[in-house]
Amino acid sequence: MTKQFAIAAFTIGAIVLGANNVQAQNTTATTTVKITLNDVISIDAGSTAIGNTVDFNYATAADYNSDQTVTKANSLKVTSTKNFNVKVKAGGANFLNGTNTIPVNVLTIKAAAAAGTMGGTKTAVVLSATDQTLVTNAPLGSALTLNLDYTIPAAKSSSADILGKPAGTYTQTVTYTATAL
Repeated sequence: MTKQFAIAAFTIGAIVLGANNVQAQNTTATTTVKITLNDVISIDAGSTAIGNTVDFNYATAADYNSDQTVTKANSLKVTSTKNFNVKVKAGGANFLNGTNTIPVNVLTIKAAAAAGTMGGTKTAVVLSATDQTLVTNAPLGSALTLNLDYTIPAAKSSSADILGKPAGTYTQTVTYTATAL
């Protein structure tokens, strides 16, 4: 029994003494994180100007004798890493219906009263086939929205620009270009 007592005491002593001599092992790892930035400017998906239509309907005398405005929310949604301008132009000089034409300058495009989140200086543009600046020096940002009003004023719809034209649907494309500064 003395032998068992000695073994037990030795074991307990080894555990106690060994516990004091146990040292935690520390290891470290270091990694490098890189962030690579590229300049980006994009008219994003979700812009209603992408593949959408703006419809004006002249069915009554009152339609021809009053301003008509179509507001399009989120017409443009732009992401840019730098300040930018937005330009607009028509795909040609006229709205077309076969050989029948209406000049594109009957249409004015401007920021809506609730313009959206896009900053910068906004200018009303009478549409033409050449680039015109709609927004100047818009601050950089992500998914910045611009709500647009498309207006045909009564002065145009009650003039020879539209009156006397054959009935039908006249169409033309409108192109928006966002350019980083």
